[in-house]
Amino acid sequence: MVGEAIVEFIVEIVVRVVVEIIWHIVLNFIGGCIRWIYGTTWRTIANRPKFKFNEYINGPDNSNDWFDEKGHNFVNSLIGLIFVILLILSLIYFL
Repeated sequence: MVGEAIVEFIVEIVVRVVVEIIWHIVLNFIGGCIRWIYGTTWRTIANRPKFKFNEYINGPDNSNDWFDEKGHNFVNSLIGLIFVILLILSLIYFL
């Protein structure tokens, strides 16, 4: 009884860690890549200065703004999640 509860607790912790890794690392990277491609293309067409790839992933280096610290990760994760959902729906529809 106690052993089963401990195993369930350990499994729950491992699952939460894996989900957090997927959410924050993979989706952040996918969304950052999409934002970087879009931003670089748009800024090239508009002849404006471009941001570095690292700034799209983590925000500007020397900023005290809340969005620059936390918002970039959220937006990247949201865009990455939307991309993954659209990719899965496209695979289901076309295959």
